[in-house]
Amino acid sequence: MSVENTRPAALPEEEQTEEDINILKKVRLEKLSDLKERGKNPYEITKFDVTARNAEVRTLYEELESRLKIEADGDADALKAALEENRINVRVAGRIMTWRNMGKANFIDIRDGSDRMQVYIRMNDIGEEQFKEFKTWDMGDIVGVEGFVFRTKMGEITIHAKKITLLSKSLLPLPEKWHGLKDQDMRYRRRYVDLICNPGIKDVFFKRSRIISEIRRFLDERGYLEVDTPVLHTLEIGAAARPFKTHHNALDMDMYLRIETELYLKRLIVGGIDRVYEVGRIFRNEGMDTSHNPEFTSVEMYQAYTDYFGMMDLIEEMYREITLNICGRGVINYQGTEIDMVSPWERLTMAEAVKKYAGVDYKDWSDDAAARACAKAHSVEPEEGEAATKGNVLIAFFETFVEDKLIQPTIIYDYPVENSPLAKRKPTDPAFTERFEYFIYAREMGNAFSELNDPIDQRERFVKQAEARRAAGANAEVDEDFIMALEYGMPPTGGLGFGLDRLVMLLTDSPSIRDVLLFPTMKPLT
Repeated sequence: MSVENTRPAALPEEEQTEEDINILKKVRLEKLSDLKERGKNPYEITKFDVTARNAEVRTLYEELESRLKIEADGDADALKAALEENRINVRVAGRIMTWRNMGKANFIDIRDGSDRMQVYIRMNDIGEEQFKEFKTWDMGDIVGVEGFVFRTKMGEITIHAKKITLLSKSLLPLPEKWHGLKDQDMRYRRRYVDLICNPGIKDVFFKRSRIISEIRRFLDERGYLEVDTPVLHTLEIGAAARPFKTHHNALDMDMYLRIETELYLKRLIVGGIDRVYEVGRIFRNEGMDTSHNPEFTSVEMYQAYTDYFGMMDLIEEMYREITLNICGRGVINYQGTEIDMVSPWERLTMAEAVKKYAGVDYKDWSDDAAARACAKAHSVEPEEGEAATKGNVLIAFFETFVEDKLIQPTIIYDYPVENSPLAKRKPTDPAFTERFEYFIYAREMGNAFSELNDPIDQRERFVKQAEARRAAGANAEVDEDFIMALEYGMPPTGGLGFGLDRLVMLLTDSPSIRDVLLFPTMKPLT
């Protein structure tokens, strides 16, 4: 038995000290050095032919056993003989996760990307020399196993090893085997260890991949074309968010990581691609919390010849299909609350929502001063202070009284023009725009417009937006090329964007965005 195997294979996470880890690492380095001196460097192995993954081995054996049971017709001896005659020989590989020493016979559990598998290793099968070397290996080592499949007396499907090979040496000890990696901050920082010790975490990311595939399938089936647009922009433009700034050495110019994909996608609508979308990485130099990460994935889609009502129907249908296909049911549980994803979503204008939840009627405000007086009476403080317009006050009422009530899927539409620089004005009321956001679990999930296609109106709004951002210290400019694109003519268009990560949080019952990002942004350890 190895030096390390005479002490705990791993220490509880809270008891691991740097000194303990260094001692264990030193022992493992000595073992590696010994292997190299004997010409058995495991890192030189380039390939191990795996015939089946652990989950597949389990399925193959269960299917064989089920078929042979029928043929044996209740005869236990006949079944045993048939199983021995029809042995399934396999080659599997994985990481040693548990080790049970029984002298000249050992049981280990190895885990690959699909599942765990018990392996029975006996000196008489692999030879005394190989068995002696095997006993010097450690928890966390990656091994290849050749053998046949059987079921133990305890009923567990197991591989009876005929040969075992060390494929990679683990130099650092894993956290304590029964409890895994528990420190939440460390789980985010060392996701690779989190995935080893908490294999159930993989389910979230497998589901994330399936959700992306479902989104693509849904849009592709409806004639949308997926595209890629530039991540590096030459102008600080777009949504009201601070960008990350970098420098292009060859061109000797500053550039900005994108904060949206909208303007390039709408250029493609101008160019005649009538239905277009992008699943893209977005970068915003802003704060972090349970629903915000500086880099995240957005899904934006644009469809010519429809409006924001068409996009309402589209997103409801998309969420309904994705939920049923991913979760297998229409009512999901998120953080202890049942969310009905399949029933028709409630739709309210922002003014209707404020009246419903705050008891305040936008129509009662005769002018901006009356709106500000109403806000003061209800202890609502618009960001614009004494310069607040009726639209600004309505937004402040919504944020104060409404958002936290929107637990079930709800569409809020007809936003004031003050906070919708890219949306088309309502022909019947130019103070509002044809824009909506949808909310689930009191969280804004997506944003949509009847897209503004008037280049003159768009320029005026861009100029005002750029002036406001420059006043706040940003180096904002007007995207003249986008204005030129609109001048060539863009058809009436509906557009919608949503954060993929928030949808994944919802469908995997994850409380934080960091739980659905493999490598979330973290402040470096000092």
